[in-house]
Amino acid sequence: MTASTRPNILIFMVDQLNGTFFPDGPAEFLHVPNIRALAARSTRFRNAYTASPLCAPGRASYMSGQLPSRTGVYDNAAEFASSIPTYAHHLRRAGYQTCLSGKMHFVGPDQLHGFEERLTTDIYPPDFGWTPDYRKPGERIEWWYHNMGSVTGSGVAEISNQMEYDDEVAYHATRKIYDLGRGHDARPWCLTVSFTHPHDPYVARRKYWDLYEECEHLLPEVADLGYGNQDPHSQRIFDANDWKSFDITEDDIRRSRRAYFANISYLDDKIGEVMEALRGIRQEENTIILLVSDHGDMLGERGLWFKMSFLEGAARVPVMIAAPQMPAGRIDTPVSNIDICPTLCDLAGISLDEIRDWTDGESLVPLANGGTRGPVAMEYAAEASYAPMVCLREGRWKYTACDLDPEQLFDLAADPHELQNLAADPAHAATLEQFRALAAARWDLARFDAEVRHSQARRWIVYEALRNGSYFPWDYQPLQKASERYMRNHMDLNVVEENARFPRGE
Repeated sequence: MTASTRPNILIFMVDQLNGTFFPDGPAEFLHVPNIRALAARSTRFRNAYTASPLCAPGRASYMSGQLPSRTGVYDNAAEFASSIPTYAHHLRRAGYQTCLSGKMHFVGPDQLHGFEERLTTDIYPPDFGWTPDYRKPGERIEWWYHNMGSVTGSGVAEISNQMEYDDEVAYHATRKIYDLGRGHDARPWCLTVSFTHPHDPYVARRKYWDLYEECEHLLPEVADLGYGNQDPHSQRIFDANDWKSFDITEDDIRRSRRAYFANISYLDDKIGEVMEALRGIRQEENTIILLVSDHGDMLGERGLWFKMSFLEGAARVPVMIAAPQMPAGRIDTPVSNIDICPTLCDLAGISLDEIRDWTDGESLVPLANGGTRGPVAMEYAAEASYAPMVCLREGRWKYTACDLDPEQLFDLAADPHELQNLAADPAHAATLEQFRALAAARWDLARFDAEVRHSQARRWIVYEALRNGSYFPWDYQPLQKASERYMRNHMDLNVVEENARFPRGE
């Protein structure tokens, strides 16, 4: 496949979108006509998982196809090294123009990671200030840790920090689509449009809020289990979220979930704006379109909120791919968002042999056409953990391990809400041993722990040093050359008007 025949690629990435609401495309109660239309023409992966249920680790893994233990991006303040190839590098090397509009939560001075162009700054800081500290288990870092204020403060808002950001992301993405349509650059393109919704705070514009007034899904399927009945890691999440300082009422829960669903509809409108532009430049048919999230949100299930957990609500993500090489329909085999990088390369005609050493993922093209995939691996080593946690998902089973906690083994076919830990059940001893062996072959948890602690300690020193005296931030500064935009007197007006118009003569 030559550069001139490679397909265009449009990626919609969203933030904290719970994959359990996408059993086969979006659930029926969601008001999402644009996502539903995309789902109808897509391969839909019902059991897709994040590599790590937190923003920066999940995103670095998605872009590189590597787990956090390999990227070193353990948490939301861990540097993503410039030397790690991403799908943007692979595609750009193959002749693509690569562009990002929106969030990717890159940490470190490199804020591009293979993207030739970036249209917005990020919504979150790129420095080491959000580094957890395993040397101080149980410590809450008040100024940036999640707390339950997102739940108690839920409701209607016409503008917020998150909305302002995503409005800008969609605006720049649609402008870029139209610019790509003008055809001044003959290379195929890959545009990643990355929104921060439906990430909390749980506030939404009235027009979307009103869509869910009669919604029957405003309460969790599994009520709060009570702190004493939670597993050890879930208890750590409760503590990290400062649960004792808040009195969560049923009304708080209903408002939060309603706003969350409303923000999925807000996202749908933004996706619709970009798709309208794609249709406007007459390139919808030769563009591969993908929808993915970095992780999910527990949304009050079992009393838990946000992410940081391997439980289904936090770890499951939607993955939908509309591509000629992948038939529309549902795939139930568990997959990972680290599979996206090799899948994009495969769809673009890049030899998987070239990238095999750089990814832990597998192309989803063979699976979509009747193939198989091995176990899905997940890792977590950030806030609310005191040591690295690992997880394997295969078939009907999910296995989790941590040196601090009892193992967990869930049969998701019989127990989709993960209420019965079978790790101590003699009837499932053989299955447990099988997963223990798989985990032991993949991870050395003591080494993993030492590497995380070493990374954290280094970053605490560097961050404190850089904040002492004059501070030069790593924030991405989008550049606009005003003297090269619209009409200026070093230009020919006729040429400007001709080059800016698409199409001509219809």
